[in-house]
Amino acid sequence: MLTLRPLFAGVRALGPVLLATGEEPATELLALVWGPRFDREHALQLARRAEPGSLALDRSLALAADHFDALPPPRQQRLRQHIRHRAGGTIGA
Repeated sequence: MLTLRPLFAGVRALGPVLLATGEEPATELLALVWGPRFDREHALQLARRAEPGSLALDRSLALAADHFDALPPPRQQRLRQHIRHRAGGTIGA
């Protein structure tokens, strides 16, 4: 069974950089995981806006995306609920 711990660790490390330019960081984060697959294109757009040309950030995003995509749908939904809960339940309702 895949654990969410590596994904959360990646988000904690990447989040401040990746989401720094957005007005609603939690909404941006939820947008990345809203569908059945991690939104790599949106994540890369955020990454390029935050740190243009950062290959390390691109690789970290790819790892997070692969980890999310490997989760079974109930675990993906649990992650979405966790993000919404941490944001005060005001997003994605």
